[in-house]
Amino acid sequence: QVQLVEAGGGLAQAGGSLRLSCAASGSVSLIRATGWYRQAPGTQRELVAKITNDGSTEYTESAKGRFTISRDNTKNTVYLQTNSLKPEDTAVYYCWVNWSGWSRWGQGTQVTVSS
Repeated sequence: QVQLVEAGGGLAQAGGSLRLSCAASGSVSLIRATGWYRQAPGTQRELVAKITNDGSTEYTESAKGRFTISRDNTKNTVYLQTNSLKPEDTAVYYCWVNWSGWSRWGQGTQVTVSS
């Protein structure tokens, strides 16, 4: 199995930045891709960004140019740098991994952006 622990959420002002981290432990060699999803109240969970083992990245349109996903393989940690935050970025952000074809999720971290 794999365990995911997120950190870095919190309160930011519009235009500010936060860096989220997701540390994986356990059978990390079976991770094929890692990403961040978010879910605001009353909405469906949506993909924000993901990175595959070959380093390919994908972003939702609203995150392009503002968010950057990266990883440190030595620490089994993936980061989401969020810049130019907007109130509409407010949501619970979840770390996700494709673990041997299965989805695994972190517990979520709240990001709140004030206007």
